[in-house]
Amino acid sequence: MSIVRKLVRSIRLTGALGAVIVLAGLPGQAQQQQAATPGSIVERGEYLARAGDCIACHTAPEGKVFAGGRAMPTPFGTLYTSNITPEPETGIGKWTADGFYRTMHEGRFPDGGLLYPAMPFASYTKVIREDSDAIFAYLRTVEPVVKKNTPHDLQFPYNNRSLILGWRTLFFSEGAFTPDPSKSDEWNRGAYLVEGLGHCGMCHTPINALGGNSASQAFQGGLIPMQYWYAPSLTSNKEAGLGDWSIKDITDLLQKGISNQGAVYGPMADVVFNSLQYLDDKDTQAMAVYLKSIAQDSPRAPVSQLTTSESSLLTSFGKVVYDRHCASCHGANGEGRTPHYPILAGNQSIQMQSAVNAIRMVLNGGYPPATFGNPMPHGMPPFSVTLSDDEIAAVVSYIRTAWGNTGTPVSAAEANQLRSVPPL
Repeated sequence: MSIVRKLVRSIRLTGALGAVIVLAGLPGQAQQQQAATPGSIVERGEYLARAGDCIACHTAPEGKVFAGGRAMPTPFGTLYTSNITPEPETGIGKWTADGFYRTMHEGRFPDGGLLYPAMPFASYTKVIREDSDAIFAYLRTVEPVVKKNTPHDLQFPYNNRSLILGWRTLFFSEGAFTPDPSKSDEWNRGAYLVEGLGHCGMCHTPINALGGNSASQAFQGGLIPMQYWYAPSLTSNKEAGLGDWSIKDITDLLQKGISNQGAVYGPMADVVFNSLQYLDDKDTQAMAVYLKSIAQDSPRAPVSQLTTSESSLLTSFGKVVYDRHCASCHGANGEGRTPHYPILAGNQSIQMQSAVNAIRMVLNGGYPPATFGNPMPHGMPPFSVTLSDDEIAAVVSYIRTAWGNTGTPVSAAEANQLRSVPPL
């Protein structure tokens, strides 16, 4: 990592704590790698809190950092995140390190009360005690904020916390991360971050009607409930996952938000902005190594709801729309201009079973996040006002089926349904 990047990161990340960022604790090696300076546990805790993306959920829009109150819509009602500043009456100022670890590891409040699984304790249970203590030490140094937690607004019977016991029986296995001795330290570090603090499986594993997921479908991708974004497969499948991606492609996407394979938008843009861009080069490399090793899945082939004649008309019309509005950036043949204007020909995210991401990008446009590695990102304009539902459906159908792409056409009704979804 360059000296300039370290300095810039230290200014944004540590403030008065200084410019030294030590590596987060490695499972099995953390004790040997901790610095001996008095402030090291706080600095390490701040780094780990970034890795866990705590700020994203526990900070409301326009709210104080870590003061909670962010609305989390779910199919069962709306949850509101809690105040985790060290304010003693409304935050976690009276908590102990033991109580905090219980929350992370067991999914229970210090008094034994059950947490709703919107808090990713099914992933955080893997966090080792030393790292939990470091995060807690850091949170004790942030600005205390007097802000009472907003009561959850859940439908009956989901407002009965005792039902969480059933969910936990089905979907929660308590236990800290255990390194695989047959794998390298780098692979184990990546597994720890991806499966634990990073809680990547919470979005990138299909979610069922009970709000849980199955280990047998881990990282195979799925629709994020209430957000109408599709988290793609992270497996090594070449048709739907990261099989054709290089380690550099993955690390670039994680740290910069763009790579020669594509760019991040929607919820993943927030993850890169708030969390992943701050990670050390060694950690993003380790995550990439682990992700490349995830076994291939067998993605379901897209199925079109349109007749052959409708599909043919749509794609023919779609080429006209594409040539008029898209080719100047993405190329006449979908070749793009990487990394700022993604390739569309052969792009897995364009061909996924779900077309929701492609439709939303055409409707709403957007920018990748501004990051240290890409401080002035190129954006895509919204076409929701410029193009009709028929035109949106036509151009998305075209890019999903042209140039050898194997996606399926989409209907104007699908485009219309997503018009009412607020841009993220």
